[in-house]
Amino acid sequence: MSPESASTTSEGHSSVSATEIAHFSALAKDWWNPKGAMRPLHAMNPLRTEWVQRHTLPLAQANPGPLSLLDIGCGAGLASEAYAKLGFETQGIDASVEAIRAAKAHLEQHPLPVGAATLSYRAGSAEDLVNEGARYDVVNALEVIEHVNDPQAFLKMLAELTRPGGMVAVSTMNRTPRSFVMAKLGAEYILRMLPVGTHDWKKFIKPAELAQMGRNAGLRMTDIAGMSFIPPKWRETRDTGINYIAIFTRD
Repeated sequence: MSPESASTTSEGHSSVSATEIAHFSALAKDWWNPKGAMRPLHAMNPLRTEWVQRHTLPLAQANPGPLSLLDIGCGAGLASEAYAKLGFETQGIDASVEAIRAAKAHLEQHPLPVGAATLSYRAGSAEDLVNEGARYDVVNALEVIEHVNDPQAFLKMLAELTRPGGMVAVSTMNRTPRSFVMAKLGAEYILRMLPVGTHDWKKFIKPAELAQMGRNAGLRMTDIAGMSFIPPKWRETRDTGINYIAIFTRD
């Protein structure tokens, strides 16, 4: 529901605006507060990261050693730390210098347990990685694509960063009347779960649209699931009417 700060710069065609980056940079110091502005992400994080781990298991079984994972728009590292603990060699990247500073500080204060995979952060854009020729087994963009200027170009970039046979995980929100009422009006204005202005409902993406954009980018959607808050926690469901997560394979 509340996005990790998007990773692209204001210069790129598929990037978020400087306003978006500034909005989430202002929240960086409070990112790790489970009762703060990012509390929906804290609550949703186990479902998202464990869902991705489960769906990338066949890839892990077919490859020696741990999988490399790029967490685009990692913010202050909620998902990145979880992925490292799950065994992924994780690279987090975000355009917000403040968010990356918070991510590094949290990791320094709370080192990963013995046996966890490596985790590194960098401030910058996914375009930087494309230009460097970087490739990963898994590319992860959670609550990011609804904040970029050109979702199609952004998804193409995710594909370019993925090794052939690798996988791309995307979570976002469906553009439905229910999501407008619940995720925009309810979460931001009524319940005050999120800062006002966090979401632009017109940028929400329907699953069929995401699947088509994936095909256009050379990605094949292999599974999709709804993410629903059913007290006391977020659960995987068949209801994709508000929040959902999808996995793609790059053939």
